[in-house]
Amino acid sequence: MTVIRGRWSLDDRLERILREVPFEVPEGAAAVTVRLSYDRSLGVLDLGCAGPRGFRGWSGGARDEYTIAPGWATPGYLPGEPESGTWQVWLRLHRIPPEGLDYTLEISTSTVAPAPPEEAEPAHGERPPRRDVPDVDGLRWFAGDFHAHTVHSDGRLTIAELAELAHGRGLDFLAVTDHNTVSHHPWLAKTDRGITLLPGQEVTTDRGHANVFGDVGWVDFRQPADAWVTHAEQAGGLISINHPLGGDCAWLQPLTRRPRIAEVWHSGWWDRRWGAPLAWADAWHPDLVAIGASDFHRPGADGLPGSPTTWVLAEDTGAVFAAVAEGRTAVSAGPDAPLLLRLGDELLALDADGLILVRPGGERLVIRGDRVLLPAAEGRHRLETYENEVMALCA
Repeated sequence: MTVIRGRWSLDDRLERILREVPFEVPEGAAAVTVRLSYDRSLGVLDLGCAGPRGFRGWSGGARDEYTIAPGWATPGYLPGEPESGTWQVWLRLHRIPPEGLDYTLEISTSTVAPAPPEEAEPAHGERPPRRDVPDVDGLRWFAGDFHAHTVHSDGRLTIAELAELAHGRGLDFLAVTDHNTVSHHPWLAKTDRGITLLPGQEVTTDRGHANVFGDVGWVDFRQPADAWVTHAEQAGGLISINHPLGGDCAWLQPLTRRPRIAEVWHSGWWDRRWGAPLAWADAWHPDLVAIGASDFHRPGADGLPGSPTTWVLAEDTGAVFAAVAEGRTAVSAGPDAPLLLRLGDELLALDADGLILVRPGGERLVIRGDRVLLPAAEGRHRLETYENEVMALCA
């Protein structure tokens, strides 16, 4: 076993937030295990790993230990042969107090891979009935969520447990967007829970988060945000700005070109009378595509999957990302909440009796009835209560 001790100062963090601590893996190693210890009451160190051929995993502040072996790895890390040579423990100095923070790394290798931990399968339940929403020119409205986490980063549920929860909430699709890793991607298509799981990565820094959607490989969060945009575009994916007004993870990253997609409605928008997210959206991009996201981590900590719900008009759930790129989205507070959808040149207001339709130019109209068709204008519409609480959005 190799033991490495050190101390990070606040000056270290300000100079360079992500640090590499090298270690050697010998020929014939079948497993690598890294354990980090420090006083969590004083600060936060994020944990990751790279091998001689590049990225091998990230768990941020969610874990203090990981193992990488040929047939399995700790969630957040990529399984595979631990190649010999110089590896690096990645430590991001997330919170360092003025007095500094001591840390210890214990690194061990083994010629015999340990057995993987067992994972229980959740029981399979029923999905609620689908809402009566008309098709549009052969396309169908699908209900989903564009932001959720599992045990592959700082979520509490396994992929199967998350899928079962989202399926039981009445969702058709769910983007699984664990922090700074793609270790969950190979498991999404293998999880059969009656819901389409879409690959994503939440590229996470202390100056803002962005979701990169699609099977586009690992996006290097250490690079400037412009590089994330380029990566997504060149690999055929999409990028969205996450919770741009989200407290200490609000968007502060400089960008040469602003992405068109943004998580305008986040579960943290508790008081929807507060108009700042909509004002931000209007200022961010003239043709912004608004999506919503629960940012689910664990029950009781965030909104449940589908809180809010993003509705996407697509051929099928496999074409959701393409439909988002075309701007065919709407957002509601939940799967069964009042809904506003664009049907060509008309708007359909569902379960919105007594709410107020706000048109792009500011004109307001009271909705009378639970299923109302209205003429649509160019631009974003929304439903509000008489107290100006936003209940639904559509392009």
